[in-house]
Amino acid sequence: MTSQLLSTTEVLSGAALAGEIRAEVTAAAAGLAPHLAVVVATADESTAWYVRSIKGAAGKTGIRCSVVDLGPDATPERIRATLAELSADREVDGIMLQTPLPDGADFGELAGAISPAKDVDGANPVSLGRLAAGRPAFAPATAAAVMALLDHYEIPLAGRRAVVVGRSTVVGKPVAQLLLHRDATVTVCHRHTKDLAAHTAEAEVLVVAVGRPEMIGEVRPGATVIDVGTTATADGGLVGDVNAAAVTGVAGALTPVPGGVGPVTTALLLSHTVRSAAGRAP
Repeated sequence: MTSQLLSTTEVLSGAALAGEIRAEVTAAAAGLAPHLAVVVATADESTAWYVRSIKGAAGKTGIRCSVVDLGPDATPERIRATLAELSADREVDGIMLQTPLPDGADFGELAGAISPAKDVDGANPVSLGRLAAGRPAFAPATAAAVMALLDHYEIPLAGRRAVVVGRSTVVGKPVAQLLLHRDATVTVCHRHTKDLAAHTAEAEVLVVAVGRPEMIGEVRPGATVIDVGTTATADGGLVGDVNAAAVTGVAGALTPVPGGVGPVTTALLLSHTVRSAAGRAP
């Protein structure tokens, strides 16, 4: 395919949308005293940074955020027991199990210990099954953020060809289900997909979430590209899964990294917690 150059590629920043969501959360949290518990079992510094950002954002919106740090040597049994205890605690409204986990710990299995009513990051297999069936459930916050950005910028979905690169239960699979619910025609690509570039070059809406820096460099002219990936660089910055320089001027719209999906993800995690506290969950 010959790439036609556009005069500009729209930047789909998440800052304004995240701000709107946080304002709604702050208003809704008043008088509720929502409580989010984040369970951590790793010494990974990038995880620690992310959890600190969640706690900081929560505090600004009136949500109490407790970080339950079990340490990198926590056994699966201890993690499961902690999640079960938090699920039974009436003072906890939302629960999030942060990754990575210690060796031998299976995320999907452990997430099954989170009450679906408090599963604000859509990790429990029950939540994922309900999402796939089109039933009420909290979607994983990152997948929900992708859809929120598409809606915020009024990107049409019905009848359009959407390609999702990545099939994790955190982003790829739930995003594909959410796009299907909106009547897009969806293709899911993964490590065994042959000629990946041929698929990305045909996508009218492209969502990339694999954690491989700048792996996507060919897109359809005018496509809307949602870059979920974040990889730290040697100089302390972040790059996405999409080669922004290569697709700028070809894509019609592109989320920046950082500043695109990330801020909206955190805001929606807080929104889900408030909904749970208000008894409107899932």
